[in-house]
Amino acid sequence: MRTTLDIDEDVLQAVKEIGAMRCKTAGQVLSELARKGLTPSRSPRVRNGVPLLPHRPGDPILTVERVNQLLDEE
Repeated sequence: MRTTLDIDEDVLQAVKEIGAMRCKTAGQVLSELARKGLTPSRSPRVRNGVPLLPHRPGDPILTVERVNQLLDEE
């Protein structure tokens, strides 16, 4: 389907670069990105009724022992 859109120059350039790397047209790349943007984000994981925060590799793991230690320091 053809349509005309006003797209910021930097966005168009990025789309063209992605398209060149993936051997896709700018329209195909924009459609994929739009679909991803329109997909509802996943709900955060929950344990015992509490949302879990994201954990990055290398971050220390917060244990019950560490929580108790911090509470004792108060």
